[in-house]
Amino acid sequence: MSRKSGPSFVLELPLVVSPHESRVLSVRFEAGRQLYNAAMGEALRRLDLMKQSKACQLARKMPQGAPKSPEQKARAEAFALIAKSIGFTDYDIQSYATQCKNACWIGAHLDAHTTQKIATRAFLAAQRYQFRAGGRPRFKPKWKVLESMEAKSNAAAIRWRGDHIEWRKLNLKVRFDRKDKHGVQTFALQKTVRFCRIVRRTIRGTVRWFVQLVIAGFPKWKEKNPVCQGKSAIDIGPSTIAAISETDAFLEKFCANVPDLQKAIRRIQRAMDRSKRRSNPDNYQKDGTVKKAAPGHRLQWVFTHGYLRLRARLKELHRILAAYRRTEHGKLASRIVAMGNAVMAEKLSYNAFQWMFGKSVRDRAPGEFMLRLRHKAASAGGEVIEFPTLPTKLSQSCHCGAVVKKPLSQRWHDCSCGVHAQRDLYSAYLALHVRSDVKGENQVWRLDTESARMGWCAAEPLLGKAVSDVVQTAKGGPLPASFGLNSKKARDRAVLS
Repeated sequence: MSRKSGPSFVLELPLVVSPHESRVLSVRFEAGRQLYNAAMGEALRRLDLMKQSKACQLARKMPQGAPKSPEQKARAEAFALIAKSIGFTDYDIQSYATQCKNACWIGAHLDAHTTQKIATRAFLAAQRYQFRAGGRPRFKPKWKVLESMEAKSNAAAIRWRGDHIEWRKLNLKVRFDRKDKHGVQTFALQKTVRFCRIVRRTIRGTVRWFVQLVIAGFPKWKEKNPVCQGKSAIDIGPSTIAAISETDAFLEKFCANVPDLQKAIRRIQRAMDRSKRRSNPDNYQKDGTVKKAAPGHRLQWVFTHGYLRLRARLKELHRILAAYRRTEHGKLASRIVAMGNAVMAEKLSYNAFQWMFGKSVRDRAPGEFMLRLRHKAASAGGEVIEFPTLPTKLSQSCHCGAVVKKPLSQRWHDCSCGVHAQRDLYSAYLALHVRSDVKGENQVWRLDTESARMGWCAAEPLLGKAVSDVVQTAKGGPLPASFGLNSKKARDRAVLS
């Protein structure tokens, strides 16, 4: 069966692996790492040749034009022709990776389909760099193993066979959830498996193996999570989130139960830096900065066993953060979809969030949450509708029609018309009344102030209750500054309102 497009979800199951099978899998993943580095090096080499060519320089001077315009299509076709002539395409990188596999020891451990998927992975990373969607991709060193390998379909290479995985003479049994409390596993195993992915994780210093079955369709919606057919809206920040619908609203700290491990991570990072400096004194200048390597050479680094132990501890802390974050994202997405499966949200730049609020975004990952919310809403029969911030100006607007630019430190919306509301909650409320009009081939977004003014009488008690709930659950503890409730005077005013 070929891999088809369309909605899909993942069912992850632990593998029952013997020591011999674990060694075989480790060798195959090491072969995949080396093959990935070879394909990545060739893809970057061809990309550099493409950028240096005169044809590419001429194509850059072509008019960009509007999206889907003849100018834009002609420019894209010119770049595609140049990439094809140089060999910077997915097919060419796959062909190169296959030649590398057949010419060395890797061919005894990897099959053709897995090889092609590894090459595609390297090509897509280089292509993201070409389109400036990411930085220049890095090679994977020996200590940073490949964490997953997958097949192109369930018909060859890594195959799911009812209760076990087959991969080149390996038959790997899986451990099912015998209780299956919500019936999610039973529901998923009755669907069509598109392809399989074997995942390697190090948990508390022990290597464990899992299989991810990529299944066609949408996952089962648990009965404990209700779905509301209606509209809801959210206003998300790096550390807070506000949501509102016609019947409910809440304001809370984003991923509140994710543990704060910043101090522990910082201590380990400083210890790693001290160990690295002690074992490599010749690689640092007198002022403590790293020396620049001579042209054509690389600095040689020595890592002690203590450094390796510290690095393993750091990786474990990041794994714990990711596990808590996934749980919090799932609970929050289900809560929002229960308010309304058509979710309105501003289209934000989460890359800018990383630059401005690095540690907070590292721990909470708002961009990853939005991806999870899209999947949840789609499986509930709805969608996430993102609209641009510039034409709507929710944080500056009032439903009376006034638009006043406010500094970021002003966390309450006070208008001369008498409206007093917490800024994030009020922005989420206005998002409920954002409309789109189609003018020609363009989609124009606007804030429907008349609709917002008519619904304010019913929404004002919901916003007040949401703020009151925040004050009561805090119990004197610290709240994010973006709530605007840190002072006792602000809390008392919020409760009275």
